[in-house]
Amino acid sequence: MSGEGLIKDNVVVGMSYELTVNGEIIDTSENIEGDVIAFIQGHGQIIPGLEKELYGMKVGDSKKVKVAPAEGYGEVDREAFVWVPSEDFPDSIPLEEGTVFEMREENGESHLARITELAEERVRVDLNHPLAGKELAFNITIKEVREATGEELDHGHVHEPGAHSH
Repeated sequence: MSGEGLIKDNVVVGMSYELTVNGEIIDTSENIEGDVIAFIQGHGQIIPGLEKELYGMKVGDSKKVKVAPAEGYGEVDREAFVWVPSEDFPDSIPLEEGTVFEMREENGESHLARITELAEERVRVDLNHPLAGKELAFNITIKEVREATGEELDHGHVHEPGAHSH
């Protein structure tokens, strides 16, 4: 049994996890249907610092993984703080320090942004990922390891069991 069922590139991994930042649980796979996140290993579908720790693990294995900002959501980018005219904000977004909202780019991509400062007629917005600059502590358990199908590899994502391909 050479490496049977061990995590390597191009296998589908099903994993439960708990993410802690500064001792506070901020995310858990219990928020996901089925309590498991599924991804193709080696395809950059999860943050790099976590992905590289999974190699060689098998179903039932648990591990605590600490991920530095550089291998997580990046360091805080000082360039990512921008001033936006207050009038550009819809009424649905409260103009208060700490408000997190979704900002949609012209190309249709959206990401979270946070209001950091209010001034006259303008608002300072932090476009960094909320977890930028933070050390991430994951508590993970491997629930599934299987070969990815050719179709999954072609499409670059996991297909749910019984889901029809599109």
